[in-house]
Amino acid sequence: MGTEGRKPTTTDAGIPVSSDEFSLTVGPDGPILLQDHYLMEQMANFNREMIPDRQPHAKGSGAFGHFEVTQDASAYTKAAVFQPGTKTDMLARFSTVAGESGSPDTWRDVRGFALKFYTTEGNYDMVGNNTPVFFVRDPMKFQDFIHSQKRRADSGLRDHDMQWDFWTLSPESAHQVTILMSDRGVPKSYRNMNGYTSHTYMWVNAEGERFWVKYHFKTDQGIENLTQEEADQIAGADADYHRRDLFDAIERGDYPSWTFKVQIMPFEEAESYRFNPFDLTKVWPHGDYPLQEVGRFTLNRNSSDFHTEIEQAAFEPSNLVPGIGPSPDKMLLARLISYGDAHRARLGVNYKQIPVNRPKAGVHNYSKGGKMRIDNVSDPVYTPNSKGGPTPDPERYPEAAVWSTNGEFVRAAYTPHSDDGDFVQPGTLVREVMDDRQRDLLVSNVAGHLANGVSEPVLQRAFEYWRNIDPEVGERIERGVRGG
Repeated sequence: MGTEGRKPTTTDAGIPVSSDEFSLTVGPDGPILLQDHYLMEQMANFNREMIPDRQPHAKGSGAFGHFEVTQDASAYTKAAVFQPGTKTDMLARFSTVAGESGSPDTWRDVRGFALKFYTTEGNYDMVGNNTPVFFVRDPMKFQDFIHSQKRRADSGLRDHDMQWDFWTLSPESAHQVTILMSDRGVPKSYRNMNGYTSHTYMWVNAEGERFWVKYHFKTDQGIENLTQEEADQIAGADADYHRRDLFDAIERGDYPSWTFKVQIMPFEEAESYRFNPFDLTKVWPHGDYPLQEVGRFTLNRNSSDFHTEIEQAAFEPSNLVPGIGPSPDKMLLARLISYGDAHRARLGVNYKQIPVNRPKAGVHNYSKGGKMRIDNVSDPVYTPNSKGGPTPDPERYPEAAVWSTNGEFVRAAYTPHSDDGDFVQPGTLVREVMDDRQRDLLVSNVAGHLANGVSEPVLQRAFEYWRNIDPEVGERIERGVRGG
């Protein structure tokens, strides 16, 4: 094949180079010259190709698409992205939580489910999982939870004993652990799992009325999962199984989609609801608050540069557009701060100027400088000013997503609601939602996990943990580990 019509190789400054095969040397057999700046650029770039991994959710995949409103939700929120007839470009990223960037896709783990909507009012991010609950309810415990799921300090190995030690000393984890150890602990593909905010959010309509909401993204491909044996086999044969599946499906035109539904709680009902509606370890039973459809999103474009468009994608729950706000969920309130801080550490202070993170709505503020800034600034660079710079518009954009509170400064658990026991909802899940086959898989998965290196004191606590969830299931798990 000739070179006619092909673009010349250049340096990063766009300067054509004479060779991308040979270094500049003193004669064909002599030493390399320091003045070969193109070689230096190639080596320096290679040494810096990798940006730091995300701490959790390091291994992931993503794709672009669009979200389209199918039902009128304007009675509950004024957010432009959810108004009738609106179609919005978006990005989705799916991930595992505990594994590093090269870890197998089919490890038993919770899956991240992060969405970025490029709305007319700025970027709106939803950072969730494929489960409706989480392991802990207070952000003080989050860092320790992640450490317990990753690798030991001495050997650098992942350790089931460490995991169960944390879980059994944290009874609020029971609901999430039950889901993790169920058949849904290893989805067949990213296309075959649901997504959830898990957190409760506030919606505000045009009249200023407030509502509490939970998001559900129901896969239109249907829920399908892998058994532990299938997951183990695939982990050894194709560590990128889920990444490959998503990319190949979109490449062949088999575009995955999810139907977006919400549960809506009237603002005043939160205080007296039988479960704490802001507790991340709890769900709202659908019989109390039925699902209501809002729209559907479809993924129809793969990234053209995985590093630029997926690895550098930065999702953060603090990206909340008018009509959507946070709730008193302590984990959510901490995440409003922690995600942006993580992105600044990983990508630099100007990470929102990276094209995949850049809003399609205009940016008008007084930030300036910092590493890797590419957006020019112009005077004035301070406020208040009399030079025509941007100003807030509190009448058009009031601080509506707020709630009242009072009390002393304390470090304490949530005030319990009537049905807030840690083992209530996981027990209901095991006895009333799972069928016999799913209970059998749960027992097999837990027993197999516990039999792999869990020490005796932790093992005893684990058996009691499962008996608290369900006495029969707990006994079956102990028999599965002990034999007999």
